[in-house]
Amino acid sequence: MPAIETVRGPVEVAQLGQTLMHEHVFVLSEEIRRNSGNWDEEARVADAVAKLRALKSRGVDTIVDPTVIGLGRYIPRIARVNDQVDLHILVATGLYTFRDAPFYFQRRPPGKNPHDVDPMTAMFVRDIVEGIPGTNVKAAFLKCAIDVHGMTSDVKRVLRAVARAHVSTGAPITVHTRPQSQTGLAVQALFREEGVDLARVVVGHSGDSTDLDYLIALMEAGSFIGMDRFGIDTILPFEQRCATVAELCRRGYAERMVLAHDASCYIDWFEERTLAKALPRWHLTHIHDDVLPELRSRGVTDAQIATMLVENPRRYFTA
Repeated sequence: MPAIETVRGPVEVAQLGQTLMHEHVFVLSEEIRRNSGNWDEEARVADAVAKLRALKSRGVDTIVDPTVIGLGRYIPRIARVNDQVDLHILVATGLYTFRDAPFYFQRRPPGKNPHDVDPMTAMFVRDIVEGIPGTNVKAAFLKCAIDVHGMTSDVKRVLRAVARAHVSTGAPITVHTRPQSQTGLAVQALFREEGVDLARVVVGHSGDSTDLDYLIALMEAGSFIGMDRFGIDTILPFEQRCATVAELCRRGYAERMVLAHDASCYIDWFEERTLAKALPRWHLTHIHDDVLPELRSRGVTDAQIATMLVENPRRYFTA
């Protein structure tokens, strides 16, 4: 099988093993982190190492980390963590915004000539082909987002830039979506216009929905759906998340689902104690500790679990 780029260098896709397809090591408000005086680098790195070692002890071999610009991506810190954990970490390029692009890109718009390359696309391609500046790491996939504001002009620009980087490099795409407004369908329509291979797309956060017609429509169009927010019970309770996955497996769609939590070793958007109290199951081992036993009790087979955790990530990363 082909090789895929990880933080520690290229590995064969066959070596990815059990893979959680949407997890973050750190999600940070980077400017605030640098200026708040509340950051302890050594403590945070040690905490991340401990949490990822616990994940490895459950049998997980790989995490796919879609932390991009807008979420505080800093690869040297991820490399420090990965040096201490026997786990593959795949990182992304792209841009995370629900409405407006950063001023940097607003002042560098796409050229009027349709053949001009958007500076945004050029950056994404560079991260994949040449590597992320200041590191020896290449991005393995692309990440973008659409949420409550819908298809704003800047969101559309980011989606097109990601789509064109995909067409140029073959790198797959993961998209943050809002299933409550069925934004995944709009993303697929735009990607189709741009020539994206929808089989190389994960429509993220689809697990926030129990609308089977919507979820099946996404899969029938060719994409994977991310059942990737296990533990965020305030959006959709544990039982409903598990019941949805089990029913889709029963209907024969295990080959189009991937699993994850969208959790972080540390996220600075919330006070830690407040977050732990509000979402006690939103952590990296919840799937192996709680979700898989529940899925099995609902009739999901070990073969279907292996399909979602091992085989589907391999297919996603195989051109």
